[in-house]
Amino acid sequence: MNRIFPVVHVLGLVVVIFAFALLVPVAAAYHFDDTAQLAYDKAFFITFGAGLFMWLATRHKRRELQIRDGFLLVALVWAVLPAFAALPFLNYFPGISFTDAYFETVSAMTTTGATVMSGLDAMPESINLWRHMLQWMGGMGIIVLAVAILPLLGVGGRQMFKAETPGPMKDSKLTPRIADTAKALWLIYAIITLACVVSLHLAGMRWFDAVCHSFSAMSLGGFSTRDASIGHYDSVAIEVTLTVFQILAAINFASHFLALHGRSFKPYLKDVEFRAMLLLLSFSILGASAYLVWSQTYPDFFSALRYVSFNMVTIGVASGYASTDFGQWPIFVPLWMLFLATITASSGSTGGGIKMIRTLLMFKQGARELERQLHPQAVLPVKVGSMVVSNQVVFAVQVFVMFYLATVLGTTFVLVASGLDFVSAISAALACASNAGPGLNEVGPASNYAGLTDFQTWVLIATMLLGRLELFTVFVLFTPRFWKS
Repeated sequence: MNRIFPVVHVLGLVVVIFAFALLVPVAAAYHFDDTAQLAYDKAFFITFGAGLFMWLATRHKRRELQIRDGFLLVALVWAVLPAFAALPFLNYFPGISFTDAYFETVSAMTTTGATVMSGLDAMPESINLWRHMLQWMGGMGIIVLAVAILPLLGVGGRQMFKAETPGPMKDSKLTPRIADTAKALWLIYAIITLACVVSLHLAGMRWFDAVCHSFSAMSLGGFSTRDASIGHYDSVAIEVTLTVFQILAAINFASHFLALHGRSFKPYLKDVEFRAMLLLLSFSILGASAYLVWSQTYPDFFSALRYVSFNMVTIGVASGYASTDFGQWPIFVPLWMLFLATITASSGSTGGGIKMIRTLLMFKQGARELERQLHPQAVLPVKVGSMVVSNQVVFAVQVFVMFYLATVLGTTFVLVASGLDFVSAISAALACASNAGPGLNEVGPASNYAGLTDFQTWVLIATMLLGRLELFTVFVLFTPRFWKS
């Protein structure tokens, strides 16, 4: 218990800070005079009161957080905050269950984009704004936001940031102090989001839709204010704009930082993940477009290219929009898109999945082992770009990929055993583990996750959280050594 109390103390502060985010949809509800004006009052006071109680009840137990505390805190934050975030949905929708409301907020905050809600076109603006705000905050990580503020309250943030940061190389820092790093990342995130808002409005969206879709595009969350998602607009300009900004969101934000700080595009050219991502997406788009023309899904290459380009990118970088029902395409193409969702996004981006850096490391390691068969005594370092990667990192990546595949397969088997058909089960497992959103069949882009049983819903909630926290942050909590002094 001595380990839990200091963590709960900091968790209380995070919950108090999170409560003030509820004031944004409150203001929106009164501005738009929508029907959800009373959905947030009780939610705010419950959230603020619970956070304050946790903070005050454990104030005598406060101390500097250790590495183990960071893992526990991150897991608790991502499990607890969605419960408070679900309160406006529970207050506004009379028939919604806690399971569905919690699924929606976990999906939002993990930037998965899987939804159980329909009737989005007629939904109050404040409710839609809250859904998209949760994605935007979750995109860079609420913890990263918190560590820019908590040091001002006397709570160090290094351990929290290290547990939250995606990717295999967690010790690299952009600035000497962790709070400065967090502020720099959020500033870049906000600047690019603002540019996306303006660009989407110029492309034809009304301001409110532009704000919401910018939140979900930059977080690679994929929520929309429309049931038909981006297909509602039937606009090439909007699709191109979202494609560009989703690719920007899938780039390591360290590259954005270095490019803006140095006023140069060289960091992008040196970013091996970015180059590999563009190459993989380009070949996939051209190949899938040709395949859909050959299969007579589209009459000509340019029609296929339009729909494939947008949907391949949005699923490939684990965002989750849809401009057409790609579930009706020959199954090879949507399965390839879901495969890309597991590997394409860069580490340090808002995307999910294994990440491109790990994919490159696995290929490099595979090539090294093949060469070692011919030259057993040779010293063959693994390099990514000009950087030599230590064997410790390579082995950690191998274990991560093994855990990731085991998670997807385990989730698939459990869902099939519960009665879900195989294609729906494996696509839901892939989509939730990689935080990509829509799957196929029962959970495809033309439907949603509302038809699942409560058991299946909770299985996918766990899968989304595991995917967002990159497995180890959660699995380490179940090791006996973690709880030993």
